[in-house]
Amino acid sequence: MQKAVVMDEQAIRRALTRIAHEIIERNKGIDGCVLVGIKTRGIYLARRLAERIEQIEGASVPVGELDITLYRDDLTVKTDDHEPLVKGTNVPFPVNEQKVILVDDVLFTGRTVRAAMDAVMDLGRPARIQLAVLVDRGHRELPIRADFVGKNVPTSSAEVIVVELSEVDGVDQVSIHEK
Repeated sequence: MQKAVVMDEQAIRRALTRIAHEIIERNKGIDGCVLVGIKTRGIYLARRLAERIEQIEGASVPVGELDITLYRDDLTVKTDDHEPLVKGTNVPFPVNEQKVILVDDVLFTGRTVRAAMDAVMDLGRPARIQLAVLVDRGHRELPIRADFVGKNVPTSSAEVIVVELSEVDGVDQVSIHEK
């Protein structure tokens, strides 16, 4: 059951524009920067960030897609007899000596980000890995912190954050739901 909308379309747009500016500022431009979206919604957020960065800087930033399914630490915890659905990674550029900016929709326990870092390291040796998230909801189980955050939304363990993006869901909004 939905409790509250915490970000609407305008708030998401503003947050992504701010994150784009922060990425440019922190990295002193975009030379050597690549964006890698974590499937599924992180990919669309990475593409939107790339568009904003290009509008600001006049130069494009490569965007890749990362599927972390096989890197998850809960693969052995099965709820049914199905094999995990692997959607495929598409990072069409070298990550060696690049500033890799991982992009995801929600930062929660940190386990997804840990898996994403493992996947990136299997692709090469980046100069640096940074993390950009639309929402940080707290409740970390691993010592992971986002470098760029759209909005901090403290939640209870009985709540979930639902990010809806027009490319997937037909609407842009972030809401809190009860489990």
